[in-house]
Amino acid sequence: MATLTSSNFLPSACLLFLLILSCSSEAHASETRKTTETHHQTVQVTSLLSGSACSSSAKGPNTKSTLEVVHRHGPCNQLGKGEVNAPTISEILSHDQSRVNSIQSRLDLSSGKQSLRSSKTTLPAKSGSSLGAGNYIVTVGLGTPKKDLSLIFDTGSDLTWTQCQPCVKYCYKQQEPLLDPSTSNTYTNISCNSALCSQLGSATGNSPGCSTSTCLYAIQYGDQSFSTGFLGKEKLTLTNSDVFDNFCAGCGQNNRGLFGSTAGLLGLGRDKLSIVSQTAQKYGQFFSYCLPSTSSKTGYLTFGKSGVPSRVALTPLSNSQDQAFYFIDITAIIVGGTKLSISPTVFSNSGTIIDSGTVITRLPPAAYSALRAAFQQQMTQYPTAPALSILDTCYDLSKYTTVSIPTISFLFNGNVPVGLASAGIPDAGSASQVCLGFAGNSDASDVGIFGNVQQQTLNVVYDVAGGKLGFGPGGCS
Repeated sequence: MATLTSSNFLPSACLLFLLILSCSSEAHASETRKTTETHHQTVQVTSLLSGSACSSSAKGPNTKSTLEVVHRHGPCNQLGKGEVNAPTISEILSHDQSRVNSIQSRLDLSSGKQSLRSSKTTLPAKSGSSLGAGNYIVTVGLGTPKKDLSLIFDTGSDLTWTQCQPCVKYCYKQQEPLLDPSTSNTYTNISCNSALCSQLGSATGNSPGCSTSTCLYAIQYGDQSFSTGFLGKEKLTLTNSDVFDNFCAGCGQNNRGLFGSTAGLLGLGRDKLSIVSQTAQKYGQFFSYCLPSTSSKTGYLTFGKSGVPSRVALTPLSNSQDQAFYFIDITAIIVGGTKLSISPTVFSNSGTIIDSGTVITRLPPAAYSALRAAFQQQMTQYPTAPALSILDTCYDLSKYTTVSIPTISFLFNGNVPVGLASAGIPDAGSASQVCLGFAGNSDASDVGIFGNVQQQTLNVVYDVAGGKLGFGPGGCS
């Protein structure tokens, strides 16, 4: 396996040597791509490169409740300008697998399967909400006077937290000044006997603590990152017109891990302490986002229904014992226009979640095997390359300027088709190892995960109150 360092690539979700393919011309229309057959695309390799300069998306809803989304390792992230030790591809995939392991462990605990899993593989003894830190960042305001803070947004987490002065034990280095509750006119601690404190168990997977009558939170992540501190109420400013008093969030006093230079995390899960639930009176538990096609472009996160395009197909959110995640039902996979022969029970037995923090989509073993075989069958004209970590279907495209790729789309419950957009390869040298951006789970009962690479450029709509999730093409460039 080739060894890659941060000196020859931009480490981001869209720079993982992946080719995820589009059924929708709106998703990636450009002069460098053209459809040669109904179910294939001719793609210029150079068009997949992530640029060194930031390019803002020309698309996205023009509403007062929209935040700009940037990738934490791309040029659009102003916080990362001083970072020199970007993660390698192997590190990105390792952190991604840690997150997946933690999701599986948490779901096993919810369903009572933990004892079965323990005999098969080693997972965190205490899962909690131990998910690896995500890849996409938004900026919000906290406190009075307002302090702008860059937070990783994550649909697989519930509690929003930021590092706070006085950092009783440890705070990692962040680009923006730390929030200081003692200088804010609107911060108050939450008491140990309050209802909000008692909700920490479901939001973090850990029982709350107590210090001199102040509620304490603790949350750990699958990549060994963690945050502990006080639970408090503070003024949250999303935009100039969208301000929320008494927003419940964590004020981190001991924080370590792979959060980059961000100030903390924005929890978009389904729990009562998530921002989705706390802002329900204004937004109706409705939000949407678009993740950009490369790390050198921007996307958006929008709260509320205003500005959502009509061309969004909705699929029901399915029921689950663990309400922290957003479950959806895959019914079929289509490669190059051909529906794969996969029994519906393959997907129904495991279930599937959509997750903004997981990079690579995980499929049940039988589904992944069928996808891989169909893809390989239509890529026989290209020489193969060694596997890259969990990515086992790779090609050497270094001698090609264009490639013809079969389209891939998913069919969700309600006959909702979703064509997947093509992700990038980092530079000409990396064309010698271009891999299919999916992985198979180790066990048929492990939950499937629709990851963020496959969500790129789609308008992904969460109608939590209505129990639906939607997909629309061409959400951002």
